[in-house]
Amino acid sequence: MTVKIRAAVGCSIMMASLLALSQASAKELDKLVFGTNWYAQAEHGGFYQALATGLYEEYGLDVEIRMGGPQVNGTQLLVTGRYDLLMGYPIGNINAVEKGLPVMTVAASMQGDPQALIAHPHVKSIEQIRDEGLPVYIATFAHSTFWPWLKAEYGFKDDVVRPYTFSVAPFLSNKDTVQQGYLSSEPFAIRKGGIEPNVFLLSDYGYPPYATTIETTTDMIEERPGVVKRFVQASMEGWKSYLENPAPGNELIMQENPEMTPEQIAYGIEKMKEYELVTGGDAQTMGIGVMTEERWQKIKDFMVEADLASEDLDLGKVYTLDFLPEEPVLP
Repeated sequence: MTVKIRAAVGCSIMMASLLALSQASAKELDKLVFGTNWYAQAEHGGFYQALATGLYEEYGLDVEIRMGGPQVNGTQLLVTGRYDLLMGYPIGNINAVEKGLPVMTVAASMQGDPQALIAHPHVKSIEQIRDEGLPVYIATFAHSTFWPWLKAEYGFKDDVVRPYTFSVAPFLSNKDTVQQGYLSSEPFAIRKGGIEPNVFLLSDYGYPPYATTIETTTDMIEERPGVVKRFVQASMEGWKSYLENPAPGNELIMQENPEMTPEQIAYGIEKMKEYELVTGGDAQTMGIGVMTEERWQKIKDFMVEADLASEDLDLGKVYTLDFLPEEPVLP
């Protein structure tokens, strides 16, 4: 055999070996489907960042992120096995457990809920909204989340409620109206409409739920605990990376959701940083994604007081701290 032929054969063998190694490595990755709670946006940035930068792959995971939306029932897709993990919300998780569904929260990306009341510039406080009886536009879901809390903690009355249809037009046309909104969404649209609104973030006033949580099933926890642990670790590292340099995650977000503009994403990131939704609270010292027993107890207490949950609710069936990063991902 000539030197050239031996070299060619050797090269072919090496390429075949590399291909086989690559295929073997791909097979070793654990496949996961993670469902989000809405269309791709800055509030999901840590997960898209972990995918875009290869963090999931580094932790042995082959992750597919599927967008949510108004017609997507994430909890149903989770418990029927279409999703392995879900971007959730504590109140929804508690409701699911009370219905007998085997769903648990394993981490919380945001220490504070981005939900807010939005008012015109002359309105200076939540108390003014209440005292003047200003009409408040809220969506149907608010009646089983933050509205009962506003009634119990701040004395709001149901007679001021108006149906919110996810349009800011009524707000723009009447300076005496108030509406619900996400910190990084509706205020952006309202500013585009020529008004600089006052935004009252409910978590700043004591509204207790975490946000952008990670939920999974009890079967997943029992059968694939290592996979869940690695997903949480990679995702929290993704959030840290996203807040430092969001470009990789943003590219994926805009691919998934073409209606999302760079300007909108930049605004969302700015507000998440300003209000320390991901890095504030317990996360400052205990790491991104952290949850505590005390905080979950506050969530339960509020829901029981508002008749949204039963007193005998077992929080041990709702959440677990076992999958939080052993080495905190500090901001």
